[in-house]
Amino acid sequence: MKKFALSALIALAATSALAQTTTVHEEYYVVRDPATKKCRIVDQKPTTTTTIVDNGIFKTRAEAETGMKTLKVCTDTH
Repeated sequence: MKKFALSALIALAATSALAQTTTVHEEYYVVRDPATKKCRIVDQKPTTTTTIVDNGIFKTRAEAETGMKTLKVCTDTH
């Protein structure tokens, strides 16, 4: 019985450690398409066809939306 309890305790500890290491870290990027000159928010690291605007990396989509409104290159209509 002691072996079973010890095995169960080790399995529980291992499962808890695994669960903690699978935390998803999301990032949102404000990128600008060079052809259209328009900014948008993406949730994956940009490709070479778009450029990250300023330091347009945010932890939440809401922060990215607020940040995009303050970036001059995204608010200029020229």
